Amino acid sequence: MVADPAGDPRMSSPVLAATVPNGATDPSPLQVRRKPLRRTLWRYRSLYLMALPGIAYFLVFKYLPMGGLIIAFQDYKPFLGILDSPWVGFEHFVRLFTQDTFVMLLRNTLFLSFLLMIISFPVPIILALLLNELRGLLFKRSVQTIIYIPHFMSWVIVVSLFYVMLTTDGGAINNLIVSLGGDPVGFLTDPDWLRPMYVFQHVWRTAGWGTIVYLAALTAVDMSLYEAAEIDGANRWQQTWHITLPAIRATIIVLFILSIGDFLELGFEHMFLLLNSMNREVGEIFDTFVYTAGIQNGQLSFATAVGLFKGLVGLILVMGANTFAKKLGEEGVY
Repeated sequence: MVADPAGDPRMSSPVLAATVPNGATDPSPLQVRRKPLRRTLWRYRSLYLMALPGIAYFLVFKYLPMGGLIIAFQDYKPFLGILDSPWVGFEHFVRLFTQDTFVMLLRNTLFLSFLLMIISFPVPIILALLLNELRGLLFKRSVQTIIYIPHFMSWVIVVSLFYVMLTTDGGAINNLIVSLGGDPVGFLTDPDWLRPMYVFQHVWRTAGWGTIVYLAALTAVDMSLYEAAEIDGANRWQQTWHITLPAIRATIIVLFILSIGDFLELGFEHMFLLLNSMNREVGEIFDTFVYTAGIQNGQLSFATAVGLFKGLVGLILVMGANTFAKKLGEEGVY
């Protein structure tokens, strides 16, 4: 490259020189022309068309319904509508935080959320690491298929299967206990068994499907790292700890941040199917309470206030976890 008369070698390039405004003495930072948005959309039209159904789903079922959150601050009457219903401010939130059931709901929800975070979240990681160690391709795919199957069952089917096995009236597990000389165990009615059964069913249904993301992340690990570690004398456990886990750490953190947003969102259907009059004291959570208050009792504004409270807590947790991850040097979600 030959320097220009002014001594700046950057100006010798006709492409770079063309991007410098007239009269500018310093060509940096260079002004690069941006393509019009219309040309960009047309160039990647196939990708945008593929994303369109997902965008439409979130727009219709996630964002547009948020406008109805205004009834949390109203005494909503269906025959009056949102515009004419009387405004009550934070009355429903005060009622939520002051009533006796709030402590029970918060305790049950937090306890189950902590159990899922401690037990259910690491299980897909462990399964992915174990599957990654399998060398027989046929056996590996067979195991993957088996652990994926529960994901395609609805909670109605999952709970029904456990009901058939655990009921005291002819259940397979209780029949086995009785045949061994024991007494039938009330798995379905004993409050002490509700939480272990809830967590076990959640792990059994979701763990296999959760391994897909981690297995995809493991495919990006450079195999030469394992070869170098093996030459240095590292065993399989050391290779997993120093190579595999650091390689998928970013994926683990992102999924953890996303999952912590559902900390108070345990899901209505699963717990509702397990609840009965005997275990309601330890099983009633915000999700089932919203159904009871909103649908059964017709307190739509109060139920919306409870749902808004859960959403705000999830938003705060996601933002806090993302900020903490960035301070640790990770990318985070945004």
